[in-house]
Amino acid sequence: MYNEARYINSVLSEVCKYTEDILIVDDGSTDLTPALLAGHPVEVIRHSANRGYGRSLQDMFRWARVDQFDWLITMDCDEQHEPASIPRFIEAIHQDDADIISGSRYLEFHPENDMPPKDRQIINRQITQELNEVLGLSITDAFCGFKAYRVSTLETYSFDINGYAFPIQFWVQTAARSLRIREIPVRLIYNDPKRSFGASLDD
Repeated sequence: MYNEARYINSVLSEVCKYTEDILIVDDGSTDLTPALLAGHPVEVIRHSANRGYGRSLQDMFRWARVDQFDWLITMDCDEQHEPASIPRFIEAIHQDDADIISGSRYLEFHPENDMPPKDRQIINRQITQELNEVLGLSITDAFCGFKAYRVSTLETYSFDINGYAFPIQFWVQTAARSLRIREIPVRLIYNDPKRSFGASLDD
């Protein structure tokens, strides 16, 4: 997360309903984020400066491996991912038919979906389609950060991208490893038109 002080209390109060093992990667926040996190029963990795979305995910992967978790669920802390969807991921994990469970905002229509700018929808769709064609995948949303990962598979990845192009490298390596992918629908929530283009793709 980066400068998400206005969302921390509401999001973490919901996430805590589903698990006691919570990691927050604070990517160099300059607002009240560090002080607010201190009031929650969570583990925090804090970057001294903003190091990027991809680096934050790599830190999460490393933490999950070191602490020997079986699965890792990742989500954003800006209310664009609903904690109430976590049980869907847990249910999919228990079915044990996938290595990557990826949220998709486009898998099925939700009547309460928001509508982000058209150009961002188009670019997400185009990149997702190109990844499918080149890599032989069949995903519908390449940039949704709401995911569950089988931790044992993360040891085989090698990343060198720290920014918002990270999901592309992730899918390239996932396809190369022939890992099992399953998508589940999540609601499309778009609540901050001022976010940068890369952030909007992932959120």
